[in-house]
Amino acid sequence: MSYLPNWGIGTFIPLDSLIHRLDPRVKIVSVVILIIFLFTANSLPELIPYLALSLLLFYLSKISFKALIKSLKPILFLLIFALIFQVFFTPGEVLLKISFLSITKEGLNLALVIGLRLILLVLLTNLLTFTTSPVSITDGIEDLLKILKFFRIPSHEIAMTMSISLRFIPTLFEEAERIMKAQMARGAEFGTGKFFERIKGYVPLVIPLFIGVFRKAEELAIAMESRCYRGGEGRTRIKKLHLAARDYVAIIFIFIFLFLNITLKWL
Repeated sequence: MSYLPNWGIGTFIPLDSLIHRLDPRVKIVSVVILIIFLFTANSLPELIPYLALSLLLFYLSKISFKALIKSLKPILFLLIFALIFQVFFTPGEVLLKISFLSITKEGLNLALVIGLRLILLVLLTNLLTFTTSPVSITDGIEDLLKILKFFRIPSHEIAMTMSISLRFIPTLFEEAERIMKAQMARGAEFGTGKFFERIKGYVPLVIPLFIGVFRKAEELAIAMESRCYRGGEGRTRIKKLHLAARDYVAIIFIFIFLFLNITLKWL
């Protein structure tokens, strides 16, 4: 039985698909650009093409529908909170009044836009981590940030830090679930009582979790040093990144999608 949501970000699902074979730099840049343009869409009709594109990319990646749904579980609470807040506290034309709370037309529309935008944000981020290994993400980010070397900014260390952070998100949740089960076996209760009692109940979880995280960080540092890791200086790669024909097709496809989207928006 799982007591914590299955976290999607940071989990790599090794499959043989077109999306998996794309260059990590193309996937990273495409996801970042799509997320930026996603926040320029302010209505449901403008967000529908992004939803269709995300589902198409997930279909091409051969990621199962079950994994897609599981990846949305971590944001379920945030999603419900945002929907309730927008529906009841946005002024406008009143559709339904319940005691002192009013459901407005503008609030309902805004809640749907924010909810769908949040879902798409998570789907696009998960698509990147589901289809790209941590090593490929590190290489991709480092290659994209290599221009920073001219300003003496350590691009390799930045890329490595980001990659390790993403990689350890699912590990952190697994550790939290393991500690939670151990504490429950000792009689601890989670998620019961009033609000402040629930927060207090998570203290036996947070302290050993932080200790475990620092221990894992130290073990990782020792393991990297024992393998003579000295940062990006003089580091070579077994597999060098090269753009293939499919990468150029993907770039053109994303460019056409954004161009059509912007054109239709201004018509």
